[in-house]
Amino acid sequence: MITQEQIERILRLRGNGLPLVSLYVPVNPGRPDRREFDSRVSSLLTRIRPLAEDASAEHAVRLSLREDIARIEKTLSEEPLRPGTVAVFSCAGQDIYEQVWLPRRTRENIVVDADPYVRPLLGVLDEYYRTCAVVVDKSVGQVWEYYLDEVRELEVIRDRVQRKHAYSDAYAEPRVRNKADELSKKHYRRLVGELKRLFASGGYDLLAVGGQAHEVSVFVDFLPPQLTDRLVGTFTLDRETATPEDIRQKVRELVTDHAEEEQRRLVGEILEAKAAGRPAAVGLDETLWAASVAAIRTLAVDGQAVVPGFVCDRDGLLTRSGKTCPLCGEPVREVPDVIDELAEAAIDDGGEVRHVDTETELRTQQAGALLRFELPPQPTSAQ
Repeated sequence: MITQEQIERILRLRGNGLPLVSLYVPVNPGRPDRREFDSRVSSLLTRIRPLAEDASAEHAVRLSLREDIARIEKTLSEEPLRPGTVAVFSCAGQDIYEQVWLPRRTRENIVVDADPYVRPLLGVLDEYYRTCAVVVDKSVGQVWEYYLDEVRELEVIRDRVQRKHAYSDAYAEPRVRNKADELSKKHYRRLVGELKRLFASGGYDLLAVGGQAHEVSVFVDFLPPQLTDRLVGTFTLDRETATPEDIRQKVRELVTDHAEEEQRRLVGEILEAKAAGRPAAVGLDETLWAASVAAIRTLAVDGQAVVPGFVCDRDGLLTRSGKTCPLCGEPVREVPDVIDELAEAAIDDGGEVRHVDTETELRTQQAGALLRFELPPQPTSAQ
């Protein structure tokens, strides 16, 4: 599983004058085909082999790329395959090699640039919220973590339950029921206390609650506002017979629906802010300018869009066209996907990035953002 530390390390990677190779190879679900996978890796690497033999390039650049190609090909040929996508970031001249598995297929791609091509990586991570799922009954609570489409059991909380007497009478039954109710309430309060501790640590975004319908509804009533606000939904299953796969499927449905709704909500908020005259950018050109002046608070980009463009490494200007920077007059650097640079710039400036894959008005606009402040006028040649 990808760790936050690894993500942050990849975002900080730089070639420092040497090319950095970013490679994404999807693997089909079911039984992966080793021969097909190796062939696709070889085909992608063939695209960049001419760069490694380009006599006009510096010797250090050619040497680094040759070593990248050889290492990637060898390492991936020995890598056990699993469904999803393997992503590799390599710059031999800087002793860089990072490899991660993403939980779903992305578009097959290879990019050589000054820094890592991270949009597919960020796009996948956007879809997954770190979710705490609890499966409850009157005496047992199973606490699970769901992240990157995997589940793992964190702990099981068991409490005493009122046992049925071998005999009872009309006077004893109410006392037995009351005792059972009190034990269940004590169990639910203990379970809520553990959930509060987990969420207070800042490790989880969402909460899902499952179990028998009548027990779930009772437990949800015990949740305090700070947990109710994180509740993404409930699901029904039998705790005693449910498998980890059952729980994964149930939680995945809730989280997927939530992610799509959040994407639509964000796009609506951006469009509403723009229409009301509040700080917002709509459209790729305006959003690129917003990133150039570090104005982006929350960025939304169409997950399918790929647009070539240019970057000024001195002033941070992002643009779809131009040969020189209108701010400093220096030559700009051509990049294969300026939306990738846009996402990185927003992150570097402390903003949030969301990739939108659902059908919204952003599909034609390609990008939009909520801003920290009103934008200054764009330089004429940057428009």
